[in-house]
Amino acid sequence: MPSMRDIKEKIASTKQMRKITKAMQMVAAAKLNRAQATAQDYSAYADKLREVVASIASTTSKGSNSKHPMLATRPVKKTAYLVITENRGLAGAYDSTVLKYTQNLIREKHQSQDEYLIIVTGKVGLNYFEKRGYPVAFSKTDISDDFSFDDVLAFAKQTITLFDTKQIDELHLIYNHFVNAISQTLVDKQLLPLKDLESKPTEKVNYAYEPDEDEVLESLLPLYAEGQIYGALLDAKAAEQAARMTAMRSASDNASDIIDHLSLSYNRARQAAITQEITEIVGGAAALE
Repeated sequence: MPSMRDIKEKIASTKQMRKITKAMQMVAAAKLNRAQATAQDYSAYADKLREVVASIASTTSKGSNSKHPMLATRPVKKTAYLVITENRGLAGAYDSTVLKYTQNLIREKHQSQDEYLIIVTGKVGLNYFEKRGYPVAFSKTDISDDFSFDDVLAFAKQTITLFDTKQIDELHLIYNHFVNAISQTLVDKQLLPLKDLESKPTEKVNYAYEPDEDEVLESLLPLYAEGQIYGALLDAKAAEQAARMTAMRSASDNASDIIDHLSLSYNRARQAAITQEITEIVGGAAALE
């Protein structure tokens, strides 16, 4: 049985740990508010951009027999998976959900590594795939909590270039979607070739284009695809902060439970020691008589 001194030291160390987890919970909550606001603001812009691109794409498809390469479906010989994870951990099952899903998906759909490649963000995902020998084309592990579009533009362009140069025939985004502060859902979204432009009805609006629809579409489609990657990163960042806040809250609650249990053990040990001392005093007095 641990001594009172050992129990007291455990209580003190657990209290210090609880202070740390509570501080991390508060930091994650503040970052979540900023990340959520940024993701929501960009979502409004992305929806409007999708509406414009869909309108132009529907117009050009009627007047031309050929589709833009980003809209055209071709035989799938190689698939790329852009997997979004975090750098630091301490966010519960945030990463494991995405990584296990990707691993199972690859096992089900592909027979060899020649049929797919992986693009990953975050040190957690990069270490996971590299240790298991998965073909990682490239990665980005320096995304901060308050990143901008310019910070990830080169990475997004590099990803889109794989499709433009026909090194891949499909591109999927796999990440955690932010629902609310206590809930995130896994998303597996096909980004390229672009299909969501046709799947979602849009209100017909007459736009004036300069110089013409084809050239405007040629510029807007890469911007739209890059924006989808940026939006997914923003969404995943909000989900990450929410998961970390929840994990730190659970850690703080568990620390409180441990402290209560240790305090009870300490009080019992202290009471037993006092009882033992009283018994010894009474026994000594009786022996003197």
